[in-house]
Amino acid sequence: MKREKYLVNAASGKGKSTLLHIIYGIRDDYDGRASLHGKDVRHFGANDWAACRQRQLSIVFQDLRLFPQLTGLENILLKNGQTNCVPEPEIHDWATRLGMEPYLKQTAATLSYGQRQRIAILRALCQPFETLLLDEPFSHLDEENTRLASNLIKETCEKRQAGFVMVSLGEEYFFNYDEIIDL
Repeated sequence: MKREKYLVNAASGKGKSTLLHIIYGIRDDYDGRASLHGKDVRHFGANDWAACRQRQLSIVFQDLRLFPQLTGLENILLKNGQTNCVPEPEIHDWATRLGMEPYLKQTAATLSYGQRQRIAILRALCQPFETLLLDEPFSHLDEENTRLASNLIKETCEKRQAGFVMVSLGEEYFFNYDEIIDL
């Protein structure tokens, strides 16, 4: 079954990151109801969230959340090592496609923000997911690197029959969305 692709557009400070954090289960300070697979997430316990984050959800955080003392490759393999979802040669192929292969042995702290974003994208793709959450994933990438990363995300989601929710300041990038929501 094809998964849906959503784009949520809004100005800064309107709750885009908060929305993704609620879906990912790291914020519960909201009114209303949020559910995954028909189950109210307020009733999820720690084990429910752990299982969900291992198999159903993956995320590219706006602040990236890389380990600065680890190399780019170590950041990716740390995530991939939990499930061995992607063979290491494929990770290197993806890194080459995103122009990151020469930088994989550098610590994250020494990479530019755009390079870190590409590492964070690779890391998020290196686990099973039904839905990929993307919090302004291209904010520091030029048009060509955005196109390359978009293509990799698109291919990976199609291969896994996964969908995504991307939040943006108004850019639509290189995707065909099932729904665009303007807040």
